[in-house]
Amino acid sequence: MVDNLFANLPASLPEELVTVLAERGAVRIERIVSEGHASPPGFWYDQDKSEWVMLLSGSAELAVESDSGIQRLTLAPGDHLLLPAHRRHRVESTDRMGRTVWLAVFF
Repeated sequence: MVDNLFANLPASLPEELVTVLAERGAVRIERIVSEGHASPPGFWYDQDKSEWVMLLSGSAELAVESDSGIQRLTLAPGDHLLLPAHRRHRVESTDRMGRTVWLAVFF
């Protein structure tokens, strides 16, 4: 069955929309749709799995902890990064004027 990552999006998004596209064993693939969303103040993701994430549309700013401190990253469509398990990170902001669509693979 063919599907489209940009189809079936609700008219408004009071919260980020996370859709699991596929899951098997230790691997999960998600579509995440943001519209001006960000991590709550003081909240950091600290995940047990590694995450590869690609920005498909919109824009985003992330904060990622590293050995040398906090890195601020600005992402545009096509940008992707690997976040190793337990690499603390947070979403500082996403596009307020349109949809930010992510593809995330957890493994």
